[in-house]
Amino acid sequence: MEANQAEAAEESRRPTPHDLDVLSRQLGRPVRDVVEIPARCVCGNPLVAATAPRLSNGTPFPTTFYLTHPVITAAVSRLEAGGTMNTMNDRLEGDEPLAGEYRSAHEAYLAARAAIGERCGIGAVPEIDGISAGGMPTRVKCLHVLVGHSLAAGPGVNPLGDEALELISDWWTADRCYCAGAWDTTGQAPDRDLSRHGPQGLPDIVGRPAPVRKSATGGTAQ
Repeated sequence: MEANQAEAAEESRRPTPHDLDVLSRQLGRPVRDVVEIPARCVCGNPLVAATAPRLSNGTPFPTTFYLTHPVITAAVSRLEAGGTMNTMNDRLEGDEPLAGEYRSAHEAYLAARAAIGERCGIGAVPEIDGISAGGMPTRVKCLHVLVGHSLAAGPGVNPLGDEALELISDWWTADRCYCAGAWDTTGQAPDRDLSRHGPQGLPDIVGRPAPVRKSATGGTAQ
């Protein structure tokens, strides 16, 4: 039974040609060196991509988990623009239990990256030993990374990634599909990388405005 479950999990993680096509459309650029899909929408589309710890050109790459779904990415960008990272950093300085959990998340990230490196045949990448992503283990520098880690690892691993997922629940929840209209599904998938940077800002969502969070009084907060 356990062996069958492990095989099913491995099969679910393995990216298909369709997954790679969807990822390129989600990101607006061709994807490279994606070795696993650690989190999927309820419809099966990718939410998070796992990139090899060493790229095909030989470059060490510490950011293993990459948030790709435009609806989630836009919602997390909204949190960043609203100062959520500053609040989290203040709490990390004054809340030792939270800081300890966050250090544990850093260690879990390193262990997950090592396991992915082994599964994809890359092996150890000594240049990035001890380096995770998103500001871990002491700061919050990118909520997209923390949310990607939480989606990939499941709840209870990254406390601030889990918290950010709760904060975007007005805009995205795991029990619903938000894929319709979220990216261009027509024509050829992107095959030219026109930007030197990843989509860390607020991406365009086809046919949708940037999300507006509901306030506690039932109105909207900009």
